[in-house]
Amino acid sequence: MASLNSSKTMPLGMPITSNREAAFIRILLIGIALFFLGMFLVMPLILVFGYAFRDGFAAYLSSFTSGESLAAIKLTLITAAIVVPLNTLFGVAAAWAIGKFEFKGKTFLITLIDLPFAVSPIIAGLIFVLLFGSLGFLGPWLLERNFQIIFATPGIVIATMFVTAPFVVRELIPLMQAQGNEQEQAALTLGASGWKTFWLVTLPSIKWGLIYGIILTNARAMGEFGAVSVVSGHIRGLTNTMPLHIEILYNDYQMTAAFAVASLLAFLAVITLVVRLLIEWKNSRDNALAIREAQQEYQS
Repeated sequence: MASLNSSKTMPLGMPITSNREAAFIRILLIGIALFFLGMFLVMPLILVFGYAFRDGFAAYLSSFTSGESLAAIKLTLITAAIVVPLNTLFGVAAAWAIGKFEFKGKTFLITLIDLPFAVSPIIAGLIFVLLFGSLGFLGPWLLERNFQIIFATPGIVIATMFVTAPFVVRELIPLMQAQGNEQEQAALTLGASGWKTFWLVTLPSIKWGLIYGIILTNARAMGEFGAVSVVSGHIRGLTNTMPLHIEILYNDYQMTAAFAVASLLAFLAVITLVVRLLIEWKNSRDNALAIREAQQEYQS
């Protein structure tokens, strides 16, 4: 009888033990993740804002009123305002061609699009110096026409475009490949033109991925340091973006001003994360509603 009872209770005990082990592992993994997020994400943000406001709110605001700070903020916004729309157009066109069509050289094109991920931003900046600098390949031709790219705003824009080029494309290619061509072909069969098909069929189906790619592009454009540092020349009040201006302030031991400008970039990064979460929540909710509607139609 004892052996029978033990044989009956053993199968009941095994799931309880496995559930306890699974719960322990889950709690351990969550704890490790929260620890690293707290140490390497939350704590640095707290320290940045703490140092920015340690001399008071008036000192914090005064950090943005100097001419160099205002020029850096203005140049950063101008660069992002130019780069984001151009890379959005390029990203949509490239993703449309790669995701919807088959052609020779498609793999090579994808490799070129991924090149900014593989190349260091410093090397990218040096490449543009060798190409557009006064001693570069196109430098003498540009000097003859009194057009300056390196150590000027055009060079900053070009370098930022290079490092931010893949974000929109890489968000849209998997989305377009997963959707296929059935909806576009149906629209063309019904008499819609190519542009009308794109605006009314393709664009609405990729809007969330497109917005997400634009947000990432804007965040990287405003925070880029390496490539911009090489092509800007660090001319105070002229070619310094916000990240470069932060470095100069820090090297000049203007800690409050440096952390104040850094807090502005950090605030923009937090806004980017919040918008990303909202987009993902909205996208998941729309997908859930679509699945629920399809199930209701199937049941009816």
